[in-house]
Amino acid sequence: MNTMTQQVRLLVIDAEQEGQRLDNFLKTQLKGVPKSLIYRIVRKGEVRVNKKRIKPEYKLVAGDEVRIPPVRVAEANELPSARLSSIQALEQQILYEDDVLIVLNKPAGMAVHGGSGLSFGVIEGLRALRPDARFMELVHRLDRDTSGCLMIAKKRSALKHLHEQLRLKTMRKQYAALVRGQWQSHVRSINAPLLKNVLQSGERIVRVNPEGKPSETRFHVLKRFADATLVEASPITGRTHQIRVHTAHAGHPIACDDKYGDQLFDQRMRDLGLERLFLHASKLTFQHPVSGSEMSLEAPLAPHLQALLAKLPSA
Repeated sequence: MNTMTQQVRLLVIDAEQEGQRLDNFLKTQLKGVPKSLIYRIVRKGEVRVNKKRIKPEYKLVAGDEVRIPPVRVAEANELPSARLSSIQALEQQILYEDDVLIVLNKPAGMAVHGGSGLSFGVIEGLRALRPDARFMELVHRLDRDTSGCLMIAKKRSALKHLHEQLRLKTMRKQYAALVRGQWQSHVRSINAPLLKNVLQSGERIVRVNPEGKPSETRFHVLKRFADATLVEASPITGRTHQIRVHTAHAGHPIACDDKYGDQLFDQRMRDLGLERLFLHASKLTFQHPVSGSEMSLEAPLAPHLQALLAKLPSA
């Protein structure tokens, strides 16, 4: 891959960028540069703030002058054809966009960001689609195998406002999940603490454990089938794999969940054409960070998920 060498840049931090950690700021300015290289140039003193050496966790202040040294960066427009097609496909998945945020219907199988052996994810794809955007960060995350509503902030002030809504639990997220068996209508909420374990392989496994973090998911039956139920799941907390673990804990694992699922049920679903985890972030309700008006955005189920539901015998 061809590379280009940047010149020394002196950037003055404005009010929009204030409060951001230096390492996170550098990641937005040096797109395509490995994190290890970013930390190395900070450690060696090649990055300066107000002409002084600085630590990566330093929080920037409006008026700070940041010196960014020449760094070899991958050509912005030079992407392998497979990646390019995935990036272009993202444009068709955008549900809403304005000056401060994007909400898109994330495809299943695509990570929200690069890492863990992946060099490219949704956020990298959107940055490539919007090269003039000075700031672009994930507001929240979805598992790689989960599809649906994903929000990205285009301004730091919007990110802070939306994170505050998450913290106060005023942002509502609703998911559609196809689970094994007949979900009992009286089970409207599951409160079960979750503990995350990272295996030596790097794989994350979450278990219900009294020593875990408090976790709550609320449930509502959408449609019953002979041996499955389509439920709406609304996570009140936002733990890793929360809905997947809570449904399994209730005895109703999600269809084709390779971590927490039931093999016999999954095989029946695969025989009917299901090739992915049946978990979809269907609706996102929040307060717009600028106008203050309430917004509700919905992501339709993928056609093959709708086709699967049409094949299931009714209860």
